[in-house]
Amino acid sequence: MGLMDGKIALVFGVANKNSIAWGITKNLHDQGATILLSYAGEVMEKRVFPLAQEIGCDFVEPCDVTNDADLDALFEKVRERYGRLDVLVHSVAFANREDLDGRFVNISRDGFKLALDVSAYSLVAMAKRAEPLMTAGGSIMSMTYFAAEKVMPKYHVMAIAKAALEMITRYLANDLGPKNIRVNAISAGPIKTLAAAGVPGIRTMLKYSERVSPLRRTVSQDEVGKTALWLASDLSSAVTGEVIHVDGGYNILGLTATEEDMAELG
Repeated sequence: MGLMDGKIALVFGVANKNSIAWGITKNLHDQGATILLSYAGEVMEKRVFPLAQEIGCDFVEPCDVTNDADLDALFEKVRERYGRLDVLVHSVAFANREDLDGRFVNISRDGFKLALDVSAYSLVAMAKRAEPLMTAGGSIMSMTYFAAEKVMPKYHVMAIAKAALEMITRYLANDLGPKNIRVNAISAGPIKTLAAAGVPGIRTMLKYSERVSPLRRTVSQDEVGKTALWLASDLSSAVTGEVIHVDGGYNILGLTATEEDMAELG
C-alpha cells in the first residue's frame, strides 16, 4: 500500500531529471499516484517524454500557462479522461535574465508583468480550473524561495513574483478550504537545476548555503519531493496556507556566518 494509491496528480514544470518537479513526480509515483505531466514548449518535449516513459506516464501534454485557452484545453482533457484530480503541483517560474541582475530599480515594466504572470498568477489560473475536478478535496502546492521574504542578491523581479506566489497561496487556501482543498508552498534552498542556471550567481548561492546553513549542506530534489509527498498525502490533512522551508535551516539564521567566521572577525 502506498500513500498515494488511487490518487491522480497533475505536475507542471518537469524540465529534466534534475528538476525539482521531477523529484516530486518520482516520490508521488513511487507511492502509487497516477501521474499526469504538462510541459512548456517544443524544447521541453524531447526532455519530458523519456522521463514520462520511465514511470509509465501516458498523459503528457504541452501548455502555455499564460494562455487561458491552453489551460482550459488541458484541464478538460484531465476531466474527460479521469473525471477528477487529487493533486496539483505548480513548479513553474520565468523571468528575463536582465530583470534578475543589475540594479533592482531598473526592472522593466514588461519584465515585471511577465515574471508575475508566469510565476505567480498562473497558480490562480490553475487552481480555478482544478477546483471543480477536486470533488473529494485535494492538495495544491507550488515552489517558492527565501528571496520572497528577505533581500537576496541577483534575484530581483523573481523575488517579487515569489512573494506574490506565497500570498496567493494563503488566499487560495482560505478560498478553497471549505471544499477541503489544501494549498501550500515549499520554499526550497538553492538547487542546481535548469531553471536555477538562469539565476546570476547561483554557484555562489549554492556554496554559501552549504557553508552556513545549520545542516552544512545543500538540499536535494528528492528531499523536496518527500516534503511534497507529505503535503499531497493525508498525512498533512490539516495543513493549508503554509510555506514549508526545505533549506537545511538557512531561513532561521539572523546572521549568516559560521563560528569560524566569527572567530576570524574577533
